[in-house]
Amino acid sequence: MPLSTDLFDYTLPAHLVAQTPAARRDASRLMVINRADRTVAHHTFADLPQFLHAGDTLFRNNAAVLPARLHARRPTGGVIECLLLRPDTTHGDNVWWCLVRPGKKLPVGATFAQDEDFSGTILAKDPEGAALIRFNTPAGQSIVDVANRLGDVPLPPYIERANPTAERPRDIERYQTVYADRARQVAVAAPTAGLHFTPELFATLAAQGVSTAEITLHVGLGTFKPIDAATVEEHAIHRELYELPVATQQALFPASRAEPAGRRIAVGTTSVRSIEDFLSRHAAPLDQPHFAEAGIYIYPPRTFAGVDALITNFHQPRSTLLCLVSAFLTPGSTDGIAWLKELYAEAIAREYRFFSYGDAMLIL
Repeated sequence: MPLSTDLFDYTLPAHLVAQTPAARRDASRLMVINRADRTVAHHTFADLPQFLHAGDTLFRNNAAVLPARLHARRPTGGVIECLLLRPDTTHGDNVWWCLVRPGKKLPVGATFAQDEDFSGTILAKDPEGAALIRFNTPAGQSIVDVANRLGDVPLPPYIERANPTAERPRDIERYQTVYADRARQVAVAAPTAGLHFTPELFATLAAQGVSTAEITLHVGLGTFKPIDAATVEEHAIHRELYELPVATQQALFPASRAEPAGRRIAVGTTSVRSIEDFLSRHAAPLDQPHFAEAGIYIYPPRTFAGVDALITNFHQPRSTLLCLVSAFLTPGSTDGIAWLKELYAEAIAREYRFFSYGDAMLIL
């Protein structure tokens, strides 16, 4: 029987949408859910080492967020906003797919510029409204260089900034994991479950024998797209590129490792998508890095092949991320839908902070 999208809806008081990060990354709150005995405990993220042990592996998405929101003017003087989505090397260097506003006033052939910093020409548009843009930039600079110098952080729409420029330094630092690979600025949204980690916390975990494994998933805007169909099954899931290095593939297969096997703990839903997509294609590690596009859609009553525990934030109503988390609560069953609603109701009653800059869950 199809799952009604209404099953994944809930009402959230507006004041619980986190507009700023916690004063310290690991000072955010942590709801700990034990699936075996259905218990719930309340901690801070700094308490995470209490729940992990030697042999466990944290699979984390090291994609870095590009400050991809650029502002410019049309020849008529009108202001536009251009959000860099992904490069298109088939059309040469400095050509990107972007979202532009106001899109209707920028047809194919339209141009825009920001002083001497950059200019752009729209080459094409796709059915979804994205524009293919060729950028001209100062000698020796790419549009990525320009974005790192001038761009605003592409915060999700539920985070409001009265003065983005003034708050840019904080968002540049905090809307980024401490382990982000700055050579991989491929995300237009942060893998937010990782925002709670600090170098000190990783050092403590390493001393306990907890290891890390790297994943790079190109987080796209589709992660914010709500399910707008009447049933979950009717929704067209977004697709995202990802990479699994050989060492990460090996960590997914405990039998291939000499040391005792621990739990495979996904840091965030992006890591889950990468792991489960890879394991749906391969039954053993490869001898080379794996590059693919994750189009996997996870909702109840799905089971999981490669994730034993999950760290995740609290997600938006009617989202595919809620579907994934409810499936993980009770793999092979739809019971997790009702349980997740109970957990979210408890989080709301206890004034947890929600969404990207909000608090976290650990599901064991």
